[in-house]
Amino acid sequence: MSYKVKLEIFEGPLDLLLYLVKQSHLEIARIPIAKITYQYLQYLQLMQALDLEIAGEFLVMAATLIQIKSRTLLPPEAVPLEEGEEPDPAAELIRRLQEYQRFKEAAERLSQMEKERRVQVSRPLGEGAAPAQTEELMEASLFDLLTAFSEFMSGEVSREMIHEIIKDEFTVEEKVQLLRRLIQERERLSLGELFGPGRPKGEWVATFLALLELIRLKEVLVRQSQLFGEIVILRNRDSIEAAI
Repeated sequence: MSYKVKLEIFEGPLDLLLYLVKQSHLEIARIPIAKITYQYLQYLQLMQALDLEIAGEFLVMAATLIQIKSRTLLPPEAVPLEEGEEPDPAAELIRRLQEYQRFKEAAERLSQMEKERRVQVSRPLGEGAAPAQTEELMEASLFDLLTAFSEFMSGEVSREMIHEIIKDEFTVEEKVQLLRRLIQERERLSLGELFGPGRPKGEWVATFLALLELIRLKEVLVRQSQLFGEIVILRNRDSIEAAI
């Protein structure tokens, strides 16, 4: 495919590992390396099949996971240590994940405090007015989107399949314009509405890439009411105001 989506705004390999840990309801200290490695490589293959521009760190992490997995298949005495090598790369990976999780949780707390501060300094309500009820939505990650897309596609997606089903009548550029019109008319769409039954899979691929492009351009936001919940697409009002 000639259209390549750049993902500089999206998450990195540690984010994907944390996503997989939460998705499987695992403890970081007890992650099954074989299972996590298989799942990680599935997501990497899907990203590559969609011709997404993947940062090199994802491939480095894939190599690390494969190395750790291969070590688990050998008895300890059969694994020679190279000079300067960590004695237990799995323990080092767990340490990095735990440290990164603490960093993300701290960032989320600061973000929540900032939201609360904005509410406190906002214009006071008129006398007797009731506070407006707003729906609390959390940000959906790239991996939430990939999971949902894979489910819509009903199984594994290979690069060969993507290249076979994507055709000239379904271009990413046209789908970008279509999504822009829809979000101007509706302000809010569910992800499922974009992948309705009866549509060709080639159209789904083009639509999904168009959605990623609009997220990259910060024209839309993707949110969900709970972790791994239904994904909704919202018009990014901040981006519209900045453009005016």
